[in-house]
Amino acid sequence: MHTTPPRPTPTYPLPTSPCTQGEEQNRTAAFLPPLPAGEGRGGVRRSASCAALLFAATMLLAACGVRSGYPNHAPTPSLVEPGTSSRDNPQVYLQLIRTMQQQGAYYASLAHIDAYRLRYGNPPELRRLQADALRETGQGDAAVPIYRGLLHGDQSAAAWHGLGLIAAADGQYDEAVQDLQKAVDIEPINAAYLSDLGFARMNARQIAAAREPLAKAVQLSPDDTKAISNLALWSLLAGNAQQADAIMQQAKLPQTTRDAVLHLAVQMRKTATAAPKATATAPATTAAVNTTKPVSPGMPHQVPVPPEFSGIPGGVLDRFGNTSSTHEANP
Repeated sequence: MHTTPPRPTPTYPLPTSPCTQGEEQNRTAAFLPPLPAGEGRGGVRRSASCAALLFAATMLLAACGVRSGYPNHAPTPSLVEPGTSSRDNPQVYLQLIRTMQQQGAYYASLAHIDAYRLRYGNPPELRRLQADALRETGQGDAAVPIYRGLLHGDQSAAAWHGLGLIAAADGQYDEAVQDLQKAVDIEPINAAYLSDLGFARMNARQIAAAREPLAKAVQLSPDDTKAISNLALWSLLAGNAQQADAIMQQAKLPQTTRDAVLHLAVQMRKTATAAPKATATAPATTAAVNTTKPVSPGMPHQVPVPPEFSGIPGGVLDRFGNTSSTHEANP
């Protein structure tokens, strides 16, 4: 009797997935191919097979991170508990305000500071953040009393720093130097305070005194573009344009930043010429203004050589590829 050979069971490739090999092997048994027509128990068995396929596919997608139709999109990590807003946690809310200010959203931060105060009170850091936002939005007069109210607590260093920046913005550089020095006295390893103190001293025509805080700032924060720019500016005002050029090149400062440093050096030199020091030091000041050195290629301006120039510490210059003597500007 002729016997019809059994029909081979069709096989189907499993869908590819980023799951591990062990997980894929465990799920293989769940993918049951549909039975050919006429075999088994007909529609009942085929329905069970289809249900098994749908269930297995659902489990596979869930295991492989498919959510809402977008594969492999994990939820964004959050600093707050599930189901809560950042404003429901005072510490997280305060950090949100800090982040806004770091991103330059000072007006938005002022709105959130008001909201925070209504909900959680008015702690010293919140008042300091408010003063910072007022200062950054051109409301220095409103910021001053807030800063002054923080001079005897844990925000005292930041308060002196803020007062110094307001004085500098008003052109009161001698006052700015005093305020910034007090901030540095409280936090002597704060690179931002040191850099701002050095800049204020340069504007107050205290070129030699500006060297130390600027050198400290660069060594404490060697990737701080602001500190590096201020150190390059100091080199220009000290008469060592080649050294300034080397600092900016080694730090890979963008051309726009280099141009701004050069322009600022020229402006500060003009200001120093227009407003010389007291009569007792006038001869030395005049000599400093009138003494110039050729600048390196690509740096078209000439800068004064202060007689008190003493150079930048070698440890700072080594990082920027010091190619000349630190006393080159004062042969």
